[in-house]
Amino acid sequence: MGNEFLENVLKTIKRGVEIGGFPEDLYKMLSKPERIVIVKIPVRMDDGRLEVFEGYRVQHNSALGPYKGGIRFHPQVTLEDDIALATLMTLKNSLAGIPYGGGKGAVRVDPKKLSPRELEQLSRGYVRALYRVLGDHIDIPAPDIGTNPQIMAWMVDEYSKLEGYNVPGVFTAKPPVLWGNPVREYATGFGLAVVTREAAEKYLGGIEGKRVAIQGFGNTGQWHAYWLQKMGAKIVAISDTSGTVYDPEGIDVELAMKVKKETGKVINYPKGEKIPDPKAPLYVDAEILGPDAMENQITLENVDKVKAKLIVEGANGPTTPEAEQKLYEKGSIVVPDFLANAGGVVMSYLEWVENLQWYFWDEEETRARLEKIMRNNFLKVYDRFEKMRSEKPKVTMRDAALVLSLERLYHAMKVRGWL
Repeated sequence: MGNEFLENVLKTIKRGVEIGGFPEDLYKMLSKPERIVIVKIPVRMDDGRLEVFEGYRVQHNSALGPYKGGIRFHPQVTLEDDIALATLMTLKNSLAGIPYGGGKGAVRVDPKKLSPRELEQLSRGYVRALYRVLGDHIDIPAPDIGTNPQIMAWMVDEYSKLEGYNVPGVFTAKPPVLWGNPVREYATGFGLAVVTREAAEKYLGGIEGKRVAIQGFGNTGQWHAYWLQKMGAKIVAISDTSGTVYDPEGIDVELAMKVKKETGKVINYPKGEKIPDPKAPLYVDAEILGPDAMENQITLENVDKVKAKLIVEGANGPTTPEAEQKLYEKGSIVVPDFLANAGGVVMSYLEWVENLQWYFWDEEETRARLEKIMRNNFLKVYDRFEKMRSEKPKVTMRDAALVLSLERLYHAMKVRGWL
């Protein structure tokens, strides 16, 4: 990733500033983070060695509220990656209409190589090193790649010890027993399903009976498929690294989830056709495609094989810009990642609101709140997109989402007197 990732993010902002007709000062303000903190985290390993890990917290923009974004534990992560991810969080939170700025944290480590004790020491050390710049009104981290609710539990405990009292709202996506919310486990996939349903209403005449292919059957893809099936769609293809299951008659998603949990491989699902290629769902006959695996899956090389009319991005950046333009030329619609997969951060916002009040909603009420926010966000982007493309036929839904996100940031910074 490195610099190329950051350059692409900055290019995206530049494009949005140009399309939206904003002053260049907006780009200047968003192209640099407000604060970057680099820390060392010493950990005494199980064999007695001292290891010193490098950690980051990038606080990109606070015009709309406290910084918000995950903490990534990954051996290849760079500071430039972290800046790019924090910048994307600013855009995502702005578009989601929630009162957050953007932030992101990381530690250069392979968490799989640490024992549970070493992982706990690292997690607590990260909080101690950054304690002064975190807080439930300052910066509210959550999990990302390589981190999970257990790590959030250690972190919120460490922060609370340093404060001298319980501060539940400083981290989100905690275990439900420690002020988390049960909806968080499936929030991203559920939000994706809501957005897919709304987009299908607008472009395909409804979700009922529509064929859906899901590439990637991790947490996001599983729950995307599960909730779409509940909404009346027919899931015809699912895949993970073991390969693809294709069944035009429809896949039993709950059974597939059980198989995945017990065997670790979706290919062990008892019915349907087995295809070795994990990318096969991208090409099957289906009206709707959910690329929920990873970045750069739909490219100029394979875009001609994509048959779906509606592509709803569950992964971050699964479609390259050139491939996206090609899809639009073919008459397909791409619902962009930072609109479609915002269910996780919207749920984090709802959890934070609960934590600040020490008042908790039940699962059904939380889900209804999440659904309403995701639905309204999609409709807002849809309206702007249709208006924009009646004037400029080449614009994409991503362009419309970007302009809406920048508009909110621009007005907030303007009334604050920053611009």
